[in-house]
Amino acid sequence: MPNDILLDENFDLQIANGDFVVDESTYQHQACLLMASKGDYKVNPTIGVDSKRFLESERPDEYARTIRQEFVADGMEVKSIDIADDLQLTIDAIYK
Repeated sequence: MPNDILLDENFDLQIANGDFVVDESTYQHQACLLMASKGDYKVNPTIGVDSKRFLESERPDEYARTIRQEFVADGMEVKSIDIADDLQLTIDAIYK
């Protein structure tokens, strides 16, 4: 389980007692990968699921495949991905 600097719900840095908050960050990394589009990260411009482009898609299997590919490339073991009709995601994935 990775530890990293945490972000709040608005993706701003969390600061407590004048310092960055550091804690377990798996779900934060997953959320960032889901929201990111290709090119958003200057250091690694090829990462990102770009979930917005799947909002009107008729292909949830393509969305699940993209999520799996990005999570595996980031070092996660993906056990399951479930996409409900309303696009609610249930993902079981952890870092190896």
